[in-house]
Amino acid sequence: MSQLSRRAFAVAALSAFTTGAAAAPRRRQATTELRGMWLATVFNRDWPSRSSLSPAVQQAQLRAHLDTAVRRGLNAVFFQVRPTADAMWPSTYEPWSQYLTGTQGKDPGWDPLGTAIEEAHARGLQLHAWFNPYRVAIHTDLSRLVPSHPARRNPEWVVPYGGMLFYNPGLPQVRTFVEDAILDAVQRYPVDGVHFDDYFYPYPVAGQAFDDDAAYAAHGGGFESRAAWRRNNIDLLVEEVAARVRRVRPTAGFGISPFGVWRNAATDSRGSATRAGVQTYDDLYADTRAWVRSGLLDYICPQIYWNIGFAAADYAELVRWWVKTVQGTAVRLYVGEALYKAGDPQQPAAWQDPAELSRHLTLAGRYPQVRGHVFFAAKDIALDPIGAMARVVADHYKQPAKPPR
Repeated sequence: MSQLSRRAFAVAALSAFTTGAAAAPRRRQATTELRGMWLATVFNRDWPSRSSLSPAVQQAQLRAHLDTAVRRGLNAVFFQVRPTADAMWPSTYEPWSQYLTGTQGKDPGWDPLGTAIEEAHARGLQLHAWFNPYRVAIHTDLSRLVPSHPARRNPEWVVPYGGMLFYNPGLPQVRTFVEDAILDAVQRYPVDGVHFDDYFYPYPVAGQAFDDDAAYAAHGGGFESRAAWRRNNIDLLVEEVAARVRRVRPTAGFGISPFGVWRNAATDSRGSATRAGVQTYDDLYADTRAWVRSGLLDYICPQIYWNIGFAAADYAELVRWWVKTVQGTAVRLYVGEALYKAGDPQQPAAWQDPAELSRHLTLAGRYPQVRGHVFFAAKDIALDPIGAMARVVADHYKQPAKPPR
């Protein structure tokens, strides 16, 4: 893969930038600061460790992750409750997730979202419900979905692309359904936040086209291009979810964690001094900058998943760009951190240094607009193979902090 992407991308060459020993932290001593971790359920990435475990074992693993968050000085957990158009709660709209029992639609015998909220709050942690809006399946066979699945009942809603199935964002009925499915959880549970990640229109796959011709013909009139229409589809989702969350649960924050590059400066003078192969505005049809500038979000948490000095997408440059983007708005800026890269031999040399992430927090701490950090992900926080998270805790999280509200 030649492009930069969310969790992994091929590195053509190591950065020419060489970091030395970490400087002594000079960041402000925050008493209010978000310190979060993502808890991913798709592919059983973090939890449960595999499907078909007993409820008692699943619950014990969940509590262990929350205990680890407390031990690491964190104060918020972003729990993936809708990984593939399914649910980690007894949803009125969608089937139980296959990642719980190994069988989509099978009742696991307990309520993971309800339990996670109760256990998190008992530990003083915020619990943000993390939803993926459009991903339906990690395969292209509708018949593998449980017969009651909305995608099987409405196959015209679905587009196969890149070996997966997606709901078509260009259909108004899809947007309404996705919002209703999300709000089912927001209405029923005292979540502290509603969280989207970076998946809107899917990441581009070379040689493939996302087939929304019929939807564009039916609904794209009046737009100057298909790209503008697609961006409007995502804008409407974000705007409507924001309004509905604020109406239904005004104490819950609504935020998004996009891919870290909005646009490269070579594409748009307002963009960052980067050379990313993916740009959210052009490739995912997500105008993340506009959402911030218009105040649609309570927070933005860009995934700045590169090391300081990385030539194509320098962490330092992207922090500066996002700081400038949130200035003059009420939108809080958190930084998504790639803890999963620390110690990975496939990553550049900087990621072999346990101090790299600590340097990130030191750098970001010089900007008052940066209100916290979120680490991907829970399993890596627990394992911490080269001690990168331990270094962050020692350098930056000795004193407790409350998350912003």
